[in-house]
Amino acid sequence: MKKSKILLATAFLAVIGLITVAADHIDAPAAQGTSADITDFYAFQGEDTDNLVFVANVQGLLSPSATGTTSFDENVMVEINIDTNADNVEDLVIQAIPRDGVMYFFGPTAPSSTGLNSSVSEMASNKGEVAITPYGANAVTATSRSGLKMFAGPRDDPFFFDFARYSEIIGGNATSFNSPGADTFAGSNVLSIVVEVPKTMIGTSGAINTWVEAKVKQ
Repeated sequence: MKKSKILLATAFLAVIGLITVAADHIDAPAAQGTSADITDFYAFQGEDTDNLVFVANVQGLLSPSATGTTSFDENVMVEINIDTNADNVEDLVIQAIPRDGVMYFFGPTAPSSTGLNSSVSEMASNKGEVAITPYGANAVTATSRSGLKMFAGPRDDPFFFDFARYSEIIGGNATSFNSPGADTFAGSNVLSIVVEVPKTMIGTSGAINTWVEAKVKQ
């Protein structure tokens, strides 16, 4: 894979302890309708408690009819940033790049540079790949030699939000949400990138800060 410089397109930041759920549907006009549009980011302890799971969802509000022809943009790299010393600067990155129906993962590894610009960490000792699951097919997963567990492909949007009720509350016409309320995103899909990482690769037993960026090839 050719080494490429990439430039930040859009970003969403979330700080976590044990679990994070962060959502940002269609709030980035420059990225809307592209796979640089990050909808959700989740980070949590795996079923195997020795692992951490990171989930980045992009290109939200896909109808079932549109999902089958939607694909990851090969000019977009999704980069998961991990800060292990609470200075809000990434100490490790996990990079995910699609090519020809395969999602390639690099990391966790120390970034060549921090901030808006990145280079693909092709020489990372931790790397793997997984075939991108087609819409309607059983999930394709893979485990790398270093222990990364990986998935990439369309999924039902897992984020629950009653947007109409939220608008009523903001407008002063309601004081609270209904239980359970109406799921605005029901029936819509996202493209998901999932990687499960042994905690030993993160190199810390304490809290971490983590956020995700979508970066476009320069």
